[in-house]
Amino acid sequence: MKFPIDRERLSRELEQLAGISEMTPPAVTRVVFSQADLRAREYVNRLCTEAGLALRSDAVGNTFARWIGASPELAAVGTGSHIDAIPNAGSYDGTVGVLGGLEAIGALQRGGFHPRRSIELLIFTAEEPTRFGIGCLGSRFLAGLSAAAGESLRDAQGQTLNQVREAAGFTGALDGTRLPAGYYSAFVELHIEQGPLLERAGVPAGIVTAIAAPAALRLKIEGEGGHAGAVLMPDRRDALLAAAEIALALEKAARTSGAIDTVATTGMCEVFPGAINSIPSRVQMTADVRDTDEARRDRVLRQLAQAITETAQRRGVRIEEEIISVDAPAICDPAIVGVLEDVCRSQGLAYQKMVSRAYHDSLFVSRFAPTAMLFIPCRGGVSHRPDEYASPEAIAAGSAVLAEALAKLSLLS
Repeated sequence: MKFPIDRERLSRELEQLAGISEMTPPAVTRVVFSQADLRAREYVNRLCTEAGLALRSDAVGNTFARWIGASPELAAVGTGSHIDAIPNAGSYDGTVGVLGGLEAIGALQRGGFHPRRSIELLIFTAEEPTRFGIGCLGSRFLAGLSAAAGESLRDAQGQTLNQVREAAGFTGALDGTRLPAGYYSAFVELHIEQGPLLERAGVPAGIVTAIAAPAALRLKIEGEGGHAGAVLMPDRRDALLAAAEIALALEKAARTSGAIDTVATTGMCEVFPGAINSIPSRVQMTADVRDTDEARRDRVLRQLAQAITETAQRRGVRIEEEIISVDAPAICDPAIVGVLEDVCRSQGLAYQKMVSRAYHDSLFVSRFAPTAMLFIPCRGGVSHRPDEYASPEAIAAGSAVLAEALAKLSLLS
């Protein structure tokens, strides 16, 4: 039960989508609800309509494109990803799962397959945190994020999520976006690995068994500024040096967790006043801690909290902590993982089981539906850069596995 993928068309569609950007190719920028994002949505919606799929969007802009099965009353089988892109990104993050998912459905249609359960392509809103500071926004709402976030989340210009989404044409109550348990019988997300392991091993497919989840914090450090020449070293309350100590303590906690799956990042550090001859008086920084094991990740957070307290006391600075998000990791559904393994074997495609250290919309879909992910290699493990690349052969192979998996899942009772 193998369904041929139209590799040339899929490559062409990915290239055309990449051209819808706020930056000049090969750089891709599509911030949620920007004009580029809205044009990209129109392009993908047109492709879905041409494929005969029934379209609908919810109040936050998640788009559902359904191929209605013989028993439409049954829970659907889902696939999909996102098309928004951070500034100066590449062409394949998220889009492979959207257009590869659409091509998988097209391959089933061309092959004369008749699904029992409906098969639905889901294009998530704002997987990237660029505009509102929180990732997987659309899938969080599907999993039950409070409608109050429509007013509490604001972009850099101070506009609320409700203002921005409504201006983009997505109206209605956010409390109606939650999907009930049982909406999907299974969900599979196709994605580039965003890491180097598959390419290094020469393996064309990765079957994800667990998805790491981040805890993200924002720290504000208040010290005391002054002239770089006039304030003696014993009298200093340097906010930047306090931030540096915290960043190093975070790194040490992750490196000594006892597991390779623990990672921690200080991704932002804004220094005020930012003059060469002025002692930094204020710093705003972020901390991101991820692991597939929640207890292990939380031990790192406790070590970070201790380091913050000790640094504040030792350096005479005041530190405020703000939690951005703390999410639980996800274990992929063993039955769906088994289907993906069976399909890879039937197609003669080597695979390896692996964890996803990046988190994806599937993390939140797993809150209400059995979920798994399928990875394909990307060159050098590079992602979130203009030189991000996955070969047409790799994308087609992943789409072929996805097509057969969707077919098998759609026939299950």
